[in-house]
Amino acid sequence: MEQSEAIRIDGITKKFGDFVAVDNIDLEVSSGEFFSLLGPSGCGKTTMLRMLAGFEVPTSGSIVLNGEPVENVPPHKRNVNMVFQSYALFDHLDVQDNIAFGLKRRKVAKEEIGRRVGDALELVDLSTRATARPNELSGGQRQRVALARALVNKPQVLLLDEPLGALDLKLRRQMQVELKAIQREVGITFVYVTHDQEEALSMSDRIAVMSAGRVIQCASPEEVYEHPSEEFVAGFIGISNLLQGKVESRGQVRVGDVCLPVPDLDDSYSVGDSVQIAVRPEKVAVDEIDKPAYKIVADMFTVQGEIESMVYLGVGNQLTLRLSNGGRLVALEQATYRVQSHDQWKIGQPVKVGWHPEHCMVLK
Repeated sequence: MEQSEAIRIDGITKKFGDFVAVDNIDLEVSSGEFFSLLGPSGCGKTTMLRMLAGFEVPTSGSIVLNGEPVENVPPHKRNVNMVFQSYALFDHLDVQDNIAFGLKRRKVAKEEIGRRVGDALELVDLSTRATARPNELSGGQRQRVALARALVNKPQVLLLDEPLGALDLKLRRQMQVELKAIQREVGITFVYVTHDQEEALSMSDRIAVMSAGRVIQCASPEEVYEHPSEEFVAGFIGISNLLQGKVESRGQVRVGDVCLPVPDLDDSYSVGDSVQIAVRPEKVAVDEIDKPAYKIVADMFTVQGEIESMVYLGVGNQLTLRLSNGGRLVALEQATYRVQSHDQWKIGQPVKVGWHPEHCMVLK
């Protein structure tokens, strides 16, 4: 069944004086979708969220929420709620009163408030901390209270501005799983702002990658990671090896004195065109020269090189490789029962380097 449209943004621009924070963006977000705005600091993602919330007025363009134009509607009249990184809880109120605050202001019946607050506490697993004050809670618990306070109002859209940014790494990852599970359970449209690529990839149905006020690519996490539209996306979403070359023939790119098979090369490229090829480090296999290969297989493109540097990451080894043609690649060897241990690789050690041709991405 086709999903209905929760948000439509047409030609939105926001200027602060001569500075263009958001530059002519078009986006659509489906009802019930977990949609992330991802990009570096200053790219315009929080300004976009604030325009959706009504805290900023667009310089031009339109915003439609559930079929209604809202670019001139004040925040309190939009059926949206916002969760901030700072939590913004009231220290003098306990957990249940923090959650009930918005309902009381709207003069919801007392019995209804009690029922909805109880449901919200259960949803975020804080039923046993209902009478605790915010200063008695952990960072993760305070974030759950902020989330429950937003959800108890039953908004059509929930806006989240880097809500996990103040948490340590382990708690962030735990909260990512919990937040996605809550979103699936309640079925509310989430628009999530983050600069953390892993966070966006792990939670989102779709990601809009932003840079300098514009959306560079909007697609599923898999599409954004496996098929970035240009160099910025390939470099911002994880690590990419970028190789400069020229089209040699249909399906081949010359990089230095090596011809790479590139099945992704389409008819829009002509012989002699300059192109960039990207290969993810985890797609690069490394084998010792003088031992039988077990990682590099027959259908891989191979080249010789040597190990220039190495970093042990716990989950595997990150190797920087100097290729025989003078180029460099980074390879990420994820730990398996057969992976080389860190002290078995030596600086300057000759190696064979390989990857499957279909893992080469052509960047426009």
